Amino acid sequence: MQIDNALLITGVLLLPLASAIVALLSDARPWLLRLLVFPLLGLSGLLAVWLGALSLFHGLAESFVYSPGLPWLHWHLRIDSLSGFFLSLVGIVVFAISLYGPGYAREYVHGKQPLAVLGLFTGLFVLGMYLVLLADDAFAFMVSWELMSLSSYFLVSYQHQHAANRRAAFIYLLMAHVGALAILLGFGVLAGFGHGFTFELMRQAPLGLMWSSVAFTLGLLGFGMKAGLVPIHVWLPEAHPVAPSHISALMSGVMLKVAIYGFIRLTFDLIGNVHWGWGVGVLAFGSITALYGVLYALLQTDMKRMLAYSSVENVGIIFIALGLSLIFFGSDLPLLGTLGLVAALYHSLNHALFKSLLFLGAGAVIQRSHEKDLERMGGLLKRMPWTGGFFLIGCISIAALPPFNGFVSEWLTFQTALQVDSLQSGVLRAIIPIAAVVLALTGALAAAAFVRLYGIAFLGKARTRRARHASEASKGMVWAQGILATLCLLFGVLPSWTVSAMSRITENLTGYALPTASAHGWLWLTPVSAETASYSAPLVLLGVMLAFLAWAVVYFVLRPSGKVKTVRDDAWDCGFGPLSSRMQYSATAFSMPIQRIFSSVWRLREDIDRQPEKLLPTEAASIRYQLQVEDVMWRWLYQPVVKMLHITVRRVGRIQTGHLRHYLMYSFVTLILLLWLIT
Repeated sequence: MQIDNALLITGVLLLPLASAIVALLSDARPWLLRLLVFPLLGLSGLLAVWLGALSLFHGLAESFVYSPGLPWLHWHLRIDSLSGFFLSLVGIVVFAISLYGPGYAREYVHGKQPLAVLGLFTGLFVLGMYLVLLADDAFAFMVSWELMSLSSYFLVSYQHQHAANRRAAFIYLLMAHVGALAILLGFGVLAGFGHGFTFELMRQAPLGLMWSSVAFTLGLLGFGMKAGLVPIHVWLPEAHPVAPSHISALMSGVMLKVAIYGFIRLTFDLIGNVHWGWGVGVLAFGSITALYGVLYALLQTDMKRMLAYSSVENVGIIFIALGLSLIFFGSDLPLLGTLGLVAALYHSLNHALFKSLLFLGAGAVIQRSHEKDLERMGGLLKRMPWTGGFFLIGCISIAALPPFNGFVSEWLTFQTALQVDSLQSGVLRAIIPIAAVVLALTGALAAAAFVRLYGIAFLGKARTRRARHASEASKGMVWAQGILATLCLLFGVLPSWTVSAMSRITENLTGYALPTASAHGWLWLTPVSAETASYSAPLVLLGVMLAFLAWAVVYFVLRPSGKVKTVRDDAWDCGFGPLSSRMQYSATAFSMPIQRIFSSVWRLREDIDRQPEKLLPTEAASIRYQLQVEDVMWRWLYQPVVKMLHITVRRVGRIQTGHLRHYLMYSFVTLILLLWLIT
């Protein structure tokens, strides 16, 4: 059995590597992408899902040792329920990408960028994520983390002829390495007390509250930077819009979850003894991140940039659940802490599914309409019905509406927050309701944001000629969206089975599970108890189906027979002439009321270009309104740092005089200092 599992893990790792190697030949042979590169990735995704299912349902937990590098520094790999869960999550999205990629990559066949670069670094990116999830020592983890970060950097900068792409890639690489340094220092604290780099020795490290808090803070900084916590989120809305859409789906859908995995592994597994004060900090950062992300998503007109800020929001929701879990575990309420951890894991799964679906849908729209600005879309549902239908499922899911999956995880998060009466601390009993209110406000704004996105892009009339001539995406691209949309419904309708599967994760990590979650059968989800709260997703789905059936009966049975002639004509146009796309609501107009309410949150620049009539200067021939939204964190946090660095660099640069005698003096002083330190 062990040999089979070792071969399975080896296959999961070798297949994306083989995909990357084969991709090197794809410049001269583009058909290799369709026949080998993406199929190899898809096979690795299926094996990853299988391996993760074995760990979740059959209790697979095994360790393996490889020696790919220095003979005295082995790589320790381990599969358990936590890594298996996230491995399955990554595998699902990678399999969807393997179906989507061949059709999407056609636009790059005759482009300026080599296909070999796209295929090579996609395979290495997937390999890096797999290795991070399987790593069982700090050395293997950090090497894998760097592989994941560097390969994704080359994918972000794939279309490097654009200055904006190069800037986004540089910001991403810089922040990725700052975060990696923080993670390395956190592992250093654990390794110093545990006297070893393996996770097993780190678990046994005798840490006091001070040093465990230091390791936790460094981990929160490093993993939070990769996940997109505010204010260290600024790389995310820059990098996601410029990367190829299937790479954006991988980055937003699963790479952010790899960072969540790292934080959970460090906090609940390696450190172990958590403190409620950590939970307060995580809860605060999560609440700010969720509200901040959705407010900025509401004002974006770039479709992919809007989805990127939405990822910031959902990462905030995950950290709200994790903060609640830490508070309850630190307050000796382990069952409620387990509920918060399950909510975080469930939302990680859900966000991976619906955000990958939305990015794939956005990529199909951009490819077929050649537009990425919402103000230049419209009417796409008639021209792209399958993409429009699946995109609608993604919007409903991310807006947390039943019976789709987004509702379940947010409902579980609310249920965790509502148990605040169990706490003894009055301060905590005052803080948690505020976070719950922020979460409720975030949910309402997210619903408005995605009503705006879908309505402006897919409904109404086409605003441009390109949108008017758009066509449906290729079959593989549609199938990929269909699989993810189906899973959004499946994990929304069967939450009790999903929570039961996650019980093995929480039991292995903390020693506790949720015994009451499925106590009343698969039909009812009762996370705390049936008397406290219950939710039946299958009955909700049945109610929705009955409502559609009633509508169908009314429409097909009670409508007038064919003998009655129905007169159809244009709607009343108020005397302004035929209806046109200029008369419909724009994306900016839709969000204007919310913009006025929360005006202090953004840094806005509004430009109104008014062109007067030639004969009547007081009358306007045309009015052009343009709104530019700048992330305030750039001005508040990053621009002062950049300014300070520029001043420092200019002052340090003064030592470069160009005179040989000065350089000889520098060498002499350095030699004297070294001799003094050595002796």
